[in-house]
Amino acid sequence: MSTKKLQFNQEEKEILQAIEKDKIVSVGLKKTELQELQEIARNTLAKTKAISIRISERDLLKVKAIAAQEGMPYQTFISSTLHKRVREQV
Repeated sequence: MSTKKLQFNQEEKEILQAIEKDKIVSVGLKKTELQELQEIARNTLAKTKAISIRISERDLLKVKAIAAQEGMPYQTFISSTLHKRVREQV
C-alpha cells in the first residue's frame, strides 16, 4: 500500500467535511429506481457471452463519456442499454 498522502480537489474536500460534520443525508431510492437497479444486477449476474463488434471511434468515445456520467464501466453501460432496448421489444 502506498504511503503517499491523498490529494483532494476542492469539491472532494467539501464532501469530506460534510461527512465529518454529519451533514450528508441519504435520500434513498424510489421503488421504481430500486426495481430497475435490481433488474440490471440480475441481468449482469446472468450467464453472459462475449461478443466482438466494430464501432466508430467517435461513437465509442461518446459511449465512454455517457457511461462515466452514469458512473459505470462503458461495457456495462453498453450491455445495460442493449438489454433495455431488447426488453422493450418483448
